[in-house]
Amino acid sequence: MDATKRPLYIPPQMGLYAEKHRLFDMMQELLGNLLIHRPENPLDFLIRQLKFSNCDAPRIFLLGPPASGKTTIAMWLSKQLIIPRISRETLLTHEWSALSSEVQGYRERKQNIPEDLWAQLIEERMKLEDCLCSGWILEGFPDSRELARCLQVRGIIPRHVVVLYAPDIVLIERNLGKRVDEITGEVYHTTFDWPTDENIRWRLKAPRGISEKETAQRLLEYHRNFPGIIQSFGKSMKLINADQLCADAFWQVLSHVRQPPQTPAPFSPRILLCGPPGSGKSLQAALLAQKYGLINVCCAQMLKEAATNDTRLGKFIKPYLDGGWPVPDKIVIKLLSKRINRLDCYIRGWVLHGFPKDEDQAKRMPGAGIYPNRIFFLNVPAETILERLSYSMVDPVSGERYHTLYKPAITKEVNDRLLINPKEMEETIKSKVDLYFRLSSNLEQYFEDAIFINADQDPQTVFEYIESFVINPLPVKEIWDL
Repeated sequence: MDATKRPLYIPPQMGLYAEKHRLFDMMQELLGNLLIHRPENPLDFLIRQLKFSNCDAPRIFLLGPPASGKTTIAMWLSKQLIIPRISRETLLTHEWSALSSEVQGYRERKQNIPEDLWAQLIEERMKLEDCLCSGWILEGFPDSRELARCLQVRGIIPRHVVVLYAPDIVLIERNLGKRVDEITGEVYHTTFDWPTDENIRWRLKAPRGISEKETAQRLLEYHRNFPGIIQSFGKSMKLINADQLCADAFWQVLSHVRQPPQTPAPFSPRILLCGPPGSGKSLQAALLAQKYGLINVCCAQMLKEAATNDTRLGKFIKPYLDGGWPVPDKIVIKLLSKRINRLDCYIRGWVLHGFPKDEDQAKRMPGAGIYPNRIFFLNVPAETILERLSYSMVDPVSGERYHTLYKPAITKEVNDRLLINPKEMEETIKSKVDLYFRLSSNLEQYFEDAIFINADQDPQTVFEYIESFVINPLPVKEIWDL
């Protein structure tokens, strides 16, 4: 086939399949590893990669100055995520590698350990099955630009780089109270984290190099190398203040590493906006469609357009709309499926609002090929809804909508001819709101990954919240929450 004359047609559903199974990320990782390692037998190499590699496995660099809490946070992360922790101590504790003995020799002779030797030892450790399958957290590495480059050359690329920071005076004071359990390796502090178990207290010992002079010298060395580390990782670094409770810093680190990194994989937003009448769904959908070129799919508008068509389906829908009765779910789903499964929605993405209204409708969506990847619930109190809708009026001459509180008529002439839509009478609004809140609890439980936003604030602020969740990757819960 000559692709220049007749391009190969790829069904739009392939994009959904590729996104669901993260095929783009998988192919990018496999190709990157091939180019880095250049194996003699690429096929065997790829088979091994597919067997052990995991695109969602954590790969974390945890950096920071002395006494910033790296060891404690790394140990907690290791337990929480069930991944091996790699540090200087763990690399040299057991003679599991000839390189480990070589590094120990440099230490015993009090010589500087070559950066490339550290990189080789780390690479050898990461080739073990536990790191390949589960991921890893590298504590305190790299501590210089040279080591960062050596690791990058060997294909050791982190998904997250977390850097702890705190004032030097705080770090020096904190280091003076540091104590280590020689059996478990747990780190304690005489002031902030003293163990309650008497047996643990008896075996705690002060580690070497924690005096004020030694700590100041290590801090000076860290600050000298830190600019080079910034050059190696740039904007991918996440800075977290370590001058707080260790538990608070840990949860910030954990929240960050649970967030997948940005990826160049193709992504089409498929957004579902849920919320009571008057929550601003139509406005937010219009803003998203305008800024990102999404297809704005309004269920109510779609039904009105279908009813105006002189077709069999239109004639069937029209009596329901004229009588104020809900259109059967089967018909609504059919129309939505037909619209959302068009090529423009696959390519540009879509934002749907006005559907579903209950759990039964939500359960019908997968069968119709409607798979949202961002679901938002716009929460607004009933009092605010009444205020927004019951004071709304329309000018029968110009069609312009006004609001007694937020957008009053400019002239008395216009104000005198304003009319209230019967559908926006206070009693009608209350009945609609009550119906929504009766059905919304089951709907919220059905969408477990939904994002809840306080919509009782400025519309632009609400839009910025929605936008932040649209452009950033969502946590991969099936991997992280095991």
